[in-house]
Amino acid sequence: MLREFCHCSKNLYNHGNYLIHQTFIEDGKWLRYGEVDRLLKADAEYPDYREMPTAQTAQQTLRLLDKNWASFFAAIKDWKAHPEKYKGRPKLPKYKPKDGYFPLVLTNQNCKLKDGFIRFPRVFQGFTVKAIFASQPEAVFKQARFIPHGGEINLELVYEIPEVEEKVDNGKYAAIDIGVDNLAALAWNTGKRPVLLKGTPLKSVNQYYNKQMAKRRSICELMNGRHSSKRIARLTAKRNRKVEDYLHKASRKVIDLCAEQDVPVLFIGKNKGWKQEAKLGRRVNQSFMQLPFARFIQMLQYKAKLIGMKVMLTEESYTSGTSFLDGETPTKDRYDKSRRVHCGLFQASDGRKINADINGAYQIMRKVFPNVNADGIEGVALRPAVVALSMSARRSSGCA
Repeated sequence: MLREFCHCSKNLYNHGNYLIHQTFIEDGKWLRYGEVDRLLKADAEYPDYREMPTAQTAQQTLRLLDKNWASFFAAIKDWKAHPEKYKGRPKLPKYKPKDGYFPLVLTNQNCKLKDGFIRFPRVFQGFTVKAIFASQPEAVFKQARFIPHGGEINLELVYEIPEVEEKVDNGKYAAIDIGVDNLAALAWNTGKRPVLLKGTPLKSVNQYYNKQMAKRRSICELMNGRHSSKRIARLTAKRNRKVEDYLHKASRKVIDLCAEQDVPVLFIGKNKGWKQEAKLGRRVNQSFMQLPFARFIQMLQYKAKLIGMKVMLTEESYTSGTSFLDGETPTKDRYDKSRRVHCGLFQASDGRKINADINGAYQIMRKVFPNVNADGIEGVALRPAVVALSMSARRSSGCA
């Protein structure tokens, strides 16, 4: 049933996209949501609109289409002003595959929160789902989204809670260096012992996934000349659940640790195009490419916002090859990565050794606050705490 509804949503999306494409190509005009909705609603030849479970779900699909076109025109405008930011001219929104699916969105007009459960329209044949957020009295239910993902359909429940007032800057700061072996190296300027959140569980999952994918794909090619199968889709879905689960737990741990230190601002090192331009060797590059760092940062941002903490992204160039203990600023003239010695350690000029990722985290902080120094920090910085989190592949209702 849900798969059929998502397929209908795809048909409506493609039909609307065709109308907008043709109008734009022939007349140079952008057919907006209201006009597309009117045309498809009145279309007697193609019943894509009427095949949707409710009129509101059809409208939500077309609103998503309109949003995609709005993003395209915004990207074109920005591309013309700053072409150096792009690798090419932004392309028109594409059609979805003929046998594909598209998200199905229901608003609180279609489904209601009652007695801790989301109750869906009659066409969903009595389908209900428990709403964990219902225990929060200030939460207001807004939407239910059915998202096709691989061979599965995930349900997202969207709700609003009152905004928390942003914390006052008290001079306490934290910084994160994101990586592969250590997913997050977390450092403070409070004198608190820094923390390493291990990334090796994610590496192990991806290594197993790559090995199994190579095996399954070779079998598929021999059997029927195809590159995919239901078994491959299940394998990918399981891998994605494990990664998502671990990132949720890691981001929750980071925010909880920052909250314990009463830190109002968290700095995250991120370079533009760091995946496209990475030259780390084939095996390390593969691990780096397969870790969804942008998703991890997104989780940190929204979880920090829920407690009034501010997250700031800063570029991290030259932080890995300059010394925090020596008080060096992370600049090109001081960059010397040969000081990264064995076992992931960085050696200062006086011979002291600090974890290389923790050194990078402190240097990210120094990028923003050049006056930050090692006084009161160097003692604990040399001995970071190591945290390894468990991983689950279970289907869950999400993690805050």
